[in-house]
Amino acid sequence: MFEAVKRTECACGKEHIFDSEVVMGEGALARLPELLKKRNIKSAFIIADKNTYAVAGERAESLIAEHGIEVKKYVFDKDELEPNEENVGLAVMYFDPTCDAVIGVGSGVINDISKIVANVSDKPYIIVGTAPSMDGYASSSSSMTREGLKISLNSKCPEVIIGDTEILCKAPLKMMRSGLGDMLAKYISICEWRISGLINEEYYCEEIAGLVRASLKKCVDNADGLLKRDKTAVEAVFEGLILSGAAMNLAGVSRPASGVEHYLSHVWDMRAISFSTPFDFHGIQCALGTLISLGIYEKIKSVIPDREKALRYAESFDFSEWSERLRGFVGKGAETMIALEAKEGKYDVIKHRARLERIIEKWDDILQIIDEELPTLDEALMLFDKVGLPKTMEDIGLEESILPMTFKASKDMRDKYVLPRLCWDLGIIDELF
Repeated sequence: MFEAVKRTECACGKEHIFDSEVVMGEGALARLPELLKKRNIKSAFIIADKNTYAVAGERAESLIAEHGIEVKKYVFDKDELEPNEENVGLAVMYFDPTCDAVIGVGSGVINDISKIVANVSDKPYIIVGTAPSMDGYASSSSSMTREGLKISLNSKCPEVIIGDTEILCKAPLKMMRSGLGDMLAKYISICEWRISGLINEEYYCEEIAGLVRASLKKCVDNADGLLKRDKTAVEAVFEGLILSGAAMNLAGVSRPASGVEHYLSHVWDMRAISFSTPFDFHGIQCALGTLISLGIYEKIKSVIPDREKALRYAESFDFSEWSERLRGFVGKGAETMIALEAKEGKYDVIKHRARLERIIEKWDDILQIIDEELPTLDEALMLFDKVGLPKTMEDIGLEESILPMTFKASKDMRDKYVLPRLCWDLGIIDELF
């Protein structure tokens, strides 16, 4: 399924390349020495945390050493490992540059940190996945926190991804739910990618979108077995997560795999950093963000765009006042979000007027995309009940009262046209909650 991809005649006009080798199945970890020798790697540096080292890192180290390959390692001895400057710094400082390759053993944070180490050292990167929990395995970026802001850093796409089913099926159930939640987010990301293509003439590739849709369907169709640790269900989620990361590489943008649901999660993460508020696994938060977004999209379907109302709203918008609210709500990471507006100018009334005209002109098409891409809220709720995903803010320890401001703040997270920007353009963003 995961063969090297090179298509030079895609209808989107781009060349798509994905050449990571994916090794999956029972006992896949045993192939690690073979994969290293195939690449003439004589020494390897393992990065893990104390949990992932016990699950797969120690076995990986023994396998490598048994085959005459030198092994060095750094194992984080922390109960909670954050993707931040401190931990990247530790990994870089302990890394031995004489090693020929970096091997990450873990999932989200370990993968993100290890990819950065591989990138700055210009070494081949191999990831041994320990949980089907997030979609970053095959991507060439790392989701990190820098100076309080959630950012995506260019890092290293792995040469090899190993998914040993025996290991993946033993992952904590919450991590499996997180992986499914990250996959469910693709409903929103594909929908918003298409909508932005209409409004902003943004690049869009139907072939890549189709790959993501197919993997998402496979995950949903097998969701019943996930909590039973069914091999087919676990592999479906892991494959889907890898394919989602690959889709971002194929497209050259994050659109195929993330939309506003990810930005809601990022806002909660930033508040946790600044104010020590509760937070949850990325995929768990993305699942809730998906559910929230589906509810708002259902409201959007009953909207009739009002040109004069939208123009009045944009003209009366006070960016200085909004910046102060953003600082108070998000914390120190707000400064980078505010600075982004100086480059982007999304609140400029002339730019807004042009977008609004396209929205009004394409409104029926926008509604059609929503109908084509998104499940109904009721359908999603049934699935969430089935697999135990959160349905309310309280389910992840947050107050319902912060939801309106979370949604508004998410439009400033990245230079990407997502649902709250559409709501702002329509002049209805204050009326949704």
